[in-house]
Amino acid sequence: MSGFRNIVIQNPCKLSYKGGYMVVRKEDDTAKIHLSEFQTLVLQTNRVYISAYLMSELAKAKISLVVSDERYDPIGQFLPLYGAHNTSARIDEQLEWGPVAKKQVWQRIVKDKIAHQARVLSVRAREDDAAVLEKVATEVRSGDSTHREAHAAHVYFPALFGLGFSRDDETPINAALNYGYALLLSSVNREIVARGYLTQQGICHRNEFNQFNLSCDFMEPFRPIVDRIVFDNVRGDFTKDDKLLLVDMFNQAIPYRGGAYRVSSVISLYVKDCLDALARRLSVDAIEPFDVV
Repeated sequence: MSGFRNIVIQNPCKLSYKGGYMVVRKEDDTAKIHLSEFQTLVLQTNRVYISAYLMSELAKAKISLVVSDERYDPIGQFLPLYGAHNTSARIDEQLEWGPVAKKQVWQRIVKDKIAHQARVLSVRAREDDAAVLEKVATEVRSGDSTHREAHAAHVYFPALFGLGFSRDDETPINAALNYGYALLLSSVNREIVARGYLTQQGICHRNEFNQFNLSCDFMEPFRPIVDRIVFDNVRGDFTKDDKLLLVDMFNQAIPYRGGAYRVSSVISLYVKDCLDALARRLSVDAIEPFDVV
């Protein structure tokens, strides 16, 4: 696997490959970064020229390349076709996941997501609403048959961002949330592909037009990390500095397995636990919990 850093390119430059290094050439400077030192490359400008050689080596190293649109928002991702040596076997396994296992893992994912939403509210002085969500988390059934996830969202977002807040509005807060979620999705995509599975074949998300159904499933418990960063930092416009903070979330340390792990590492291990639980190599109760603050 590649390193833990995320590299952000904001200025016009040419990117090429030489001897294990990504070479960044600007008008007045040249820098080299070894591919083992980073796991994601984010292009936040359209004025970048990247060589096919570098793209090939990024794919070999399982490094995710994220490109942005004219508004500097993530719009696409380049991933290797074959993330593992036994991809065919993994896909066969994925297609055999049973409905019971899918419902049980989805139940666990929704419980974790709601518990993390409650945690964010609790540490941001929203104790009464946090208590409501803590109770909702205990009510999640197999497959979330009673739609506790949707109920929690109706409580959570107005409690965190104000009673008039709606996820449908075009506001700087929503722009920041969408940006952070897009980065989060790209990170989960990378982990799924690196382990040889299909991002399209989800356990709850099943939209035929969504290339990332499984990634949308697994990213849910991590969304409150984005919410916390946006709540703490976005004031007025959604700025370039705010975007850099969201890119850097993967380097933040959160409580996990009795210690402090980078968010990128927790994503990798949580995705692995979920995949093992779906294949019945691990019990759902053995999926390791994590904190988001």
